[in-house]
Amino acid sequence: MFRNRAQLLPFRIQDGLRVEVRALVTIYEARGGFQLNVESMRQAGIGALYEAFSRLRDKLEGEGLFAPERRQPLPRYPRRIGIVTSLQAAALHDILASLSRRAPHLPVIIYPTLVQGEAAGANIADAIRLAANRAECDLLLVSRGGGSIEDLWAFNEEGVVRAIDACRIPVITGIGHETDTTIADLVADCRAATPTAAAELASAGYVEAQGELLRLATALVAEARRGLQDYMQRIDLLGRRLIHPGERLARLRAEISHLATRLVAGLGRRITSGLADLQRIKARFALSSPDIRFAQRNLDEVALRMRTASSAGLYRHRNRLERLAANLNHLAPHAVLQRGYSLVRKADGSIVNAASQLVTGDSLHLSFGQGEADALVTRLRDN
Repeated sequence: MFRNRAQLLPFRIQDGLRVEVRALVTIYEARGGFQLNVESMRQAGIGALYEAFSRLRDKLEGEGLFAPERRQPLPRYPRRIGIVTSLQAAALHDILASLSRRAPHLPVIIYPTLVQGEAAGANIADAIRLAANRAECDLLLVSRGGGSIEDLWAFNEEGVVRAIDACRIPVITGIGHETDTTIADLVADCRAATPTAAAELASAGYVEAQGELLRLATALVAEARRGLQDYMQRIDLLGRRLIHPGERLARLRAEISHLATRLVAGLGRRITSGLADLQRIKARFALSSPDIRFAQRNLDEVALRMRTASSAGLYRHRNRLERLAANLNHLAPHAVLQRGYSLVRKADGSIVNAASQLVTGDSLHLSFGQGEADALVTRLRDN
């Protein structure tokens, strides 16, 4: 394999490394040597691993394990964080360093596990189930540092994937580098590009809250300063308007004295003017005072004339009333009945004034000047 080809490989070639190559086969005829001119190289087993990766991914996707609605929301302010990783992993140091910087108050529980090797998958799944059963934390980070596909293969095993899916605690995965993607990342509630990014996601709520608190504190200080400045200006204004009590009392005394002088002068003028008006009114009354004796004589004469006229009018009205009463008594129905007439009514109370209103057998009621009687029509005669 020529240098220009070897420089493009993503790994270092070492003795004893199992590889798969794509090569141009030639024979050097001069010595009859068999040659392989290697065009590309990859570590042995990567193709099989990728095929297994794709097969498991398609199977789990068909079961709906990657559906967005299955993902649990991350707590904005977790009270305790669990970490599933190796105690010797650099990822653990990165996570703890990030959390101590961003959320130093946050308790951390570590569930140690192998993250590489044949037993790593089962070990990781057991650690996740242990964290879920203990329910000591409300957010779980599953992480390890970068490496080859073989190094990260434990996070592609079905047992680990199903343990993450069954976990009641929200899970953030931070596995490998940003370009590394495992099936555990696909089924987790949230995938971070690196372990450090996973720690940042877990503490994002606290960092945002710190920023918001800082903004609010800055706004509060500014508002307090503005308020203090306003109060200081008001105090200065009120201080300029403030007068010593002694000076204010002296001003009030002077004002009261001035008002008393004006009041006395005004009352004097009002009394003088009132006396002058009273004298004028007395003079006018003296000129227009009535003669009581003359008015008394006129009153006596008018009273005599009224008594005389009243007696004469009363006599005239009494005579007229007596005449009208005599005429009324003469025309009254009872007076007519006293002269021998009678009032005839039918049984229904209607007055009979013609024989044509009656038929033989009618019952009649007769009213006289003295008493009443009932009669029966036995015969009718025409005039």
